[in-house]
Amino acid sequence: MRKQPLETVRIDRWLNAARFYKTRSQAAKACEGGKVKVNGTTAKPHKFIKPGDYLTVHVHDRYRNLEVLALAERGLPAAKAQKLYHEKITELTIEQKELMELMKKAEPVHHIKYKGRPTKKERRNLDKWKI
Repeated sequence: MRKQPLETVRIDRWLNAARFYKTRSQAAKACEGGKVKVNGTTAKPHKFIKPGDYLTVHVHDRYRNLEVLALAERGLPAAKAQKLYHEKITELTIEQKELMELMKKAEPVHHIKYKGRPTKKERRNLDKWKI
């Protein structure tokens, strides 16, 4: 017996199947936090999507504009998961990528090299960095 193709799927299930989030609960939290939009409106986790819908997903400090091509409810291998959507690349997203890379390069990285409780001298050095 063959399964019939899906007509609609919950957005949190689809985001998990398309590998944008590792778990369905993470996808649901993203929807609740307003990080996912369907056709321009903020989506709740129980919102149903269909092929042809446009999504805006905020993942890993960047916005991704997607068009839903196919539906799935369960996790798929990476190669098949990428066939579920088409990412719309605009000049703005390219500029956003470049800006994020520049910000990461400009951001100083401070690694604390002390283990355990700092000594008085180490504490003074730490206080210099805080001020």
